[in-house]
Amino acid sequence: MIAAKPNSLVARLSAPPIPSVVAWSREYKGEKGPLIDLSQAVPGYPAHPEMLRLLGEAAGQQAMTGYGPIEGEPLLRKAYAAHLAALYGADLSAGNIHITAGCNQAFMCTAIALAGAGDTVALTNPFYFNYDTTLSMLGIERRLVDCDPASGFLPDPGSAEAALAAGAKMLAVVTPNNPTGAVYPPSLLHELFVLCRKYGAWLILDETYRDFLGEGYGRPHSLLSEPDWEETLVLLYSFSKSFCIPGHRLGAITAGPKLIAEIAKVMDNMQICAPRSAQIAVASAIPALADWRAGNRLEIARRADALRQVFSGLADWEIGAIGAYFAFVLHPYADRSSSEVAEKLAKESGIVCLPGAYFGEGQERYLRLAFANADVASIGLLSERLR
Repeated sequence: MIAAKPNSLVARLSAPPIPSVVAWSREYKGEKGPLIDLSQAVPGYPAHPEMLRLLGEAAGQQAMTGYGPIEGEPLLRKAYAAHLAALYGADLSAGNIHITAGCNQAFMCTAIALAGAGDTVALTNPFYFNYDTTLSMLGIERRLVDCDPASGFLPDPGSAEAALAAGAKMLAVVTPNNPTGAVYPPSLLHELFVLCRKYGAWLILDETYRDFLGEGYGRPHSLLSEPDWEETLVLLYSFSKSFCIPGHRLGAITAGPKLIAEIAKVMDNMQICAPRSAQIAVASAIPALADWRAGNRLEIARRADALRQVFSGLADWEIGAIGAYFAFVLHPYADRSSSEVAEKLAKESGIVCLPGAYFGEGQERYLRLAFANADVASIGLLSERLR
């Protein structure tokens, strides 16, 4: 008998990283106080009561039990297009929007629509690990773009151009960045856009954490005002963090109508449609909860300031980059891998964070702290535990 085997492209991947790290924390005995979970990017405060009311109201509708439009509910596509148009001062309509079940699915649908097995996609180094594993299981090759720690982990345009010149069909970037928190300035994003246009490649811009840019930051970029932007640019987004509903899995793709039609082919085979009741609820919540979301941005900024204060008193530790939800921190143990350090912190100090090695090559000296998960008081407890 010959044993059947699973797909080797999937079998070669490591187990999902978040559960493996959380498993370390189960051995923590509580000697240093309550567990501080900085592992996964989840909102560290509850959803607004109005959000819960809208979700319950929509879920109770008989119409929501059936299939919906593949591209998403017209109500949400129109509401989100109007929100983006106001934010960017751009001409957008519902035809530019495709709703997905979370931003991970948005990336997977986009990757399948734009690249195939044997093609190459450029990712920044460090990268968001789910993007790397998505490409790997699809048989798509990866080329890394250097991000210099000395410049706060901003991608190097020269390295990006080398990847595009070598044939990369897409350049995928996340800003504010996961895992580093680095915010890519508009001038850099424009430079990357121009490079992608020069080489006939796509710029995939993941803006999951856009709503947590600093107060008064202004427009993250002006790329949606570029002539024929639809031939080069795709924006990705997640409603999870801003509305505190990660369990409802809702994301969005912004692109030209021609590409939206291609992505719909992928979505029809992957899920048919994103969760319908959540779409209806969020369509109303976008305008209704604008002030609440702005307040949450200030709260996240307070948490970032609290983390900066902690590390200003730790001589052997250093923040490599920080912003939105994350800090990428240089640990002082040069002779230990990032996994060893993270495991020890979880088991002995009750601090759950992710090893830098999960996010790319040469990141062993770093840890990712998802500080948005914890309140200011909990963040303050890090001082003694890390010291």
